[in-house]
Amino acid sequence: MTTPTAARIAFIGTGLIGTPMVERLLECGREVVVWNRTRDKLAPLLEAGAQAATSARDAAQGAALVCLCLTDTTAVEEVVFGHDGLVTVLGAQHLIVDLSSIAPDATQRMAQRLQAECGAHWLDAPVSGGTPAARKGTLIVFAGGEATDIERAAPVFDALAQRVTHMGGHGAGQLAKSCNQQLVACNLMVIAEMLAFAERSGVDASRLPAALAGGWADSLPLQVFGPRMAGNVDKPRLGAVSTFRKDIEQVVRLAESVGADIPITYAALSEYRRAIVEAEVGPDADASRLIRLRRATSSASDS
Repeated sequence: MTTPTAARIAFIGTGLIGTPMVERLLECGREVVVWNRTRDKLAPLLEAGAQAATSARDAAQGAALVCLCLTDTTAVEEVVFGHDGLVTVLGAQHLIVDLSSIAPDATQRMAQRLQAECGAHWLDAPVSGGTPAARKGTLIVFAGGEATDIERAAPVFDALAQRVTHMGGHGAGQLAKSCNQQLVACNLMVIAEMLAFAERSGVDASRLPAALAGGWADSLPLQVFGPRMAGNVDKPRLGAVSTFRKDIEQVVRLAESVGADIPITYAALSEYRRAIVEAEVGPDADASRLIRLRRATSSASDS
């Protein structure tokens, strides 16, 4: 086994938010080895100074810190425990920093399994703030795991985050992210509903985000997505409708498992499911298109 170095960071998964994270790490002088299933996505990162690995396993061998930023729970489990997975090369000196947003209960199980099989440590560290915050290094991190592992991950967090909050043991960071997504997903649906209502009433909806700024109705989603919704702007994509649907489905599953009453969240989930099958929106569309669902419903009621 190659002796890992604290100076090198392995980064696995360079999608919508993973790419600006790696760019930020490079800007801060970190040595980063990258791997992604779709190799074409690595091109701009290699030009910026990242090193390419032939596999996730190869990326992790010489790095004490192994960052994951993957699509879902299945992808994380496959990369860590699948054929030629990370578990085959990791040891007690390694720390997985999982920046993905995945299931809290699966995170607990995988962290325990990793420790038992190879002695490596796991820190769930999902983030909030989106691609703009990733580029600026101002992400919010919800950390679950040991406090000492948060300290070990400082080369990553110092570059990427404005705040890291230790939420508790393994899985607690992911649960906090689920709470975050519950608020954001429901908020976006109400923002779309509110703007469409304003339009329908003859108000210039494009003026509302600025008019509401600083008041009790204000929020970051309103300021980011509100002008895009009112102006029919959906590129570049900031957050896919299907991603919010996935996140809110997880909230519902977790809430049911503990007996929590979440009627507003159930209603929002129903609307996300409808948005995905509607031609006006669709699963891969940016969440800015959610307003089209409300407009279409209003138009249908007139006919």
